[in-house]
Amino acid sequence: MKILVVNSGSSSLKYQLFDMKTETRLAKGLVERIGCGGPKDHAAALAQVVADLGDAAKDIDAIGHRILHGGEVFTDSALMTKANMAKAKKLVKFGPLHMPANLGGVEACERIFKGVPNVGVFDTAFHIATMPDCAGMYAIDPKYYKKYGIRKYGFHGTSHKFITQAAAKFLKKPVAKVNLVTCHLGNGSSLAAIRNGGVVDTTMGLTPLAGLVMGTRCGDIDAAAVLSIMETEKKSPAEMDTLLNKKSGLLALTGSSDCRDICAMAARGEKKAELALEMLAYRTALYIGAYNTVVGGADAIIMTGGIGENSGEVRERIVKRLAALGIKLDKKANKVRGEVKVISAKGSKIPVVVIPTNEELMIARDTVRVLGNRKV
Repeated sequence: MKILVVNSGSSSLKYQLFDMKTETRLAKGLVERIGCGGPKDHAAALAQVVADLGDAAKDIDAIGHRILHGGEVFTDSALMTKANMAKAKKLVKFGPLHMPANLGGVEACERIFKGVPNVGVFDTAFHIATMPDCAGMYAIDPKYYKKYGIRKYGFHGTSHKFITQAAAKFLKKPVAKVNLVTCHLGNGSSLAAIRNGGVVDTTMGLTPLAGLVMGTRCGDIDAAAVLSIMETEKKSPAEMDTLLNKKSGLLALTGSSDCRDICAMAARGEKKAELALEMLAYRTALYIGAYNTVVGGADAIIMTGGIGENSGEVRERIVKRLAALGIKLDKKANKVRGEVKVISAKGSKIPVVVIPTNEELMIARDTVRVLGNRKV
């Protein structure tokens, strides 16, 4: 079965083509400058994808789409029928920047690849399917949940799901019996507490803003601090949203959102970079400790994402804060980049393992699974 995976954004469209008999990637590409003043829309972008793929475009059996938000409606990936598209469009309010582009990609594929089924794989689904209310609800008047759906949803779900399955295989345990703390660390970062193969808590919330210190996002912050800045600086909600999501985090602390730049700055003795890395490591270790408790003792702590897979510097700063859990770093093993590797020392009570993520392959797998479950 040939599966095309599409990640349709507001200004770009990424794609990968997989042969799912062997889970081999056959092609990948990127179409940019969608809707940037020119004639190119998502349909034009998909037409370019068809041209790039050539004869391979004729053999596509199904298309899997990354979709940002499934709310509480989609607790699993789903075939994007007319009814499901209508339901998804009602969730645009949760992601007004990304959701129209995600769904626009589905509609464009329906026109370009006539008769080929489209499957939506939702960033939130892995979390919302199993996260209990005690972790997911906010302690505010319940009317805001009932009227507007204000609660924790979590993101990076496709990555956390892939890593959970990969970790279970690595640990030689059934997915349904594995307990993990999965750490997706990149420009956007989140942790998930995995108990018996399902999410019981995650660091992101209603939006991807909450939780860890990230590239341009502040992560956890006292809501009163936000209100204070808005009042004193006379900022609108839109301006505050831009400040917290695009002008905070590592960028605000150091002038760069790229962890490689910040590590180099710290190595030169720049105090602002040293502080930023320690804030990142502290917040991550704080959640790892909490989530280890939540899952009843993790079988492993997994590092993934651009930083988690490649930055030995950041991993070392995190792991050194986990001594109370009986964890010690193997500095030689920690030099690994982008490979599966245990980086904790022998004798550590909980192994720390680097496992590269593959969200596109997870989308392709889910597409195959959903179609396999479809009633004929």
